[in-house]
Amino acid sequence: MASSEGQLSKLGEAARTFLATRPGLLIAGRNTPAASGARRDVLDPSTGLVVTDVAEGGAADVDAAVAAARATFQSAEWRDMRPLARERLLHRLADLIERDADILAELEVIDTGKILPMARHGDLVIALDSLRYMAGWTTKIEGTTIDPSFSYIPPIRFSARTVRQPVGVVGQIIPWNFPLVMAIWKIAPALAAGCTVVLKPAEDTPLTALYLGRLIAEAGFPAGAVNIVTGGREVGMAIVEHPGIDKIAFTGSTAAGQDIQRRAAATMKRLSLELGGKSPVVILEDCPVPMAVEGAAGAIFFNHGQVCTAGSRLLVHRSIYEDVVQGLAHAANGMVLGEGMDPAGQMGPLISARQRDRVAGYVQGALDQGARLLAGGEAPDRDGFFYRPTVLADGTPSMTIFQEEVFGPVVIAMPFDTEEEALALANDSCFALGASVWTQNLAAANRFAGALRSGNVWINAHNILDPAVPFGGWKMSGYGRELGHSAVELYTEAKSITMPLL
Repeated sequence: MASSEGQLSKLGEAARTFLATRPGLLIAGRNTPAASGARRDVLDPSTGLVVTDVAEGGAADVDAAVAAARATFQSAEWRDMRPLARERLLHRLADLIERDADILAELEVIDTGKILPMARHGDLVIALDSLRYMAGWTTKIEGTTIDPSFSYIPPIRFSARTVRQPVGVVGQIIPWNFPLVMAIWKIAPALAAGCTVVLKPAEDTPLTALYLGRLIAEAGFPAGAVNIVTGGREVGMAIVEHPGIDKIAFTGSTAAGQDIQRRAAATMKRLSLELGGKSPVVILEDCPVPMAVEGAAGAIFFNHGQVCTAGSRLLVHRSIYEDVVQGLAHAANGMVLGEGMDPAGQMGPLISARQRDRVAGYVQGALDQGARLLAGGEAPDRDGFFYRPTVLADGTPSMTIFQEEVFGPVVIAMPFDTEEEALALANDSCFALGASVWTQNLAAANRFAGALRSGNVWINAHNILDPAVPFGGWKMSGYGRELGHSAVELYTEAKSITMPLL
């Protein structure tokens, strides 16, 4: 297959040099070839052409990575490391990411197709903020003391306390939409809690995780604290089923999460699952139309719609419905598609031809079921995996596109007449990850915030994430919370210790 020279020529020398190294796996602190010797091409979604290749791991490589992680977890170097020393290592890693932010941003662009300003000023900032926030938790993992009241003969007073200890070796599987951010969201709280890690990046987007592995080694973490095994389904299933892994942390599709849950049951692994979404964006009648249009556009077109909380169901009060959907269509039609390194580009491609075709199938299905096309609805005639931002109107709850996650720049809109109807429509989903309500009425905003069935609710905003605010879903959107104190608790086990007072 030909290489992607156009995009590569726009990268800095350091990023091009990294690609030329044809990275291997990271096991026990070493750049290692796959046991099978297999390699996997990495494609530039903007062109569909090869930018490099990486090691294609398998079950044998997972065995080696788990052994390295277990050895480090049980070593005195890691087990007895003071919390403040772990915090310093995490801050050192953040310093190195900050030093190499431009390189990481360029690798994210060539790997995912997202535009450079978003990678540099979005993904890198979120990753750094999250890492530094989690570094501070190393010294703040606390237990409690309890004065028990149970009867004991002869009468003896007891004291009890709880402690939180690291769960052990953690298997982490991340998606392709925010590769660096997802890696940090998984690795940082695990290391802060004292766990060790076997990380599987998405097979389509391995580059920033592999570069991050080199920075982890440079920061001075013990070899084996973080191991990175690239590859496909074989690697993921080997991690999930491995008896030497104590916990699985997964972000991805609901179908994959269900499969992981079934497979992990055999060894009773701890699980946290951040899965799919079908987030409603509710526009009440008092919301100014320009505000509604801007909010709805940001909710669905951010990161090309490849976001688990993408606002893909747009519910608008009938009195302003046509103005809002026409304004959103105008905004969609004005967006400039372009390669990630193209300064004129406002939206890049989808991650793969498979994903582009999947999105196109959902759009055609919606049209066949009676939706009205206002913008987009097609792939442009150009190289790469582009799909035009798409606005569909006049949806109904029975439409497939109203119920299933598309994971692309496609929104289905429908009108409502009353708050009760809007809430019923918004909650009519097996997913419950994100939702937003747009209004200038504080009482209405609070009513909706309380009644929306969702793990995350935004008022006059959407997709706002902060390292201190827990993030996760209800229902088929999974369980467990990333970010905030909740993330650290995911990687610890509670232990109760009771003893007599002599």
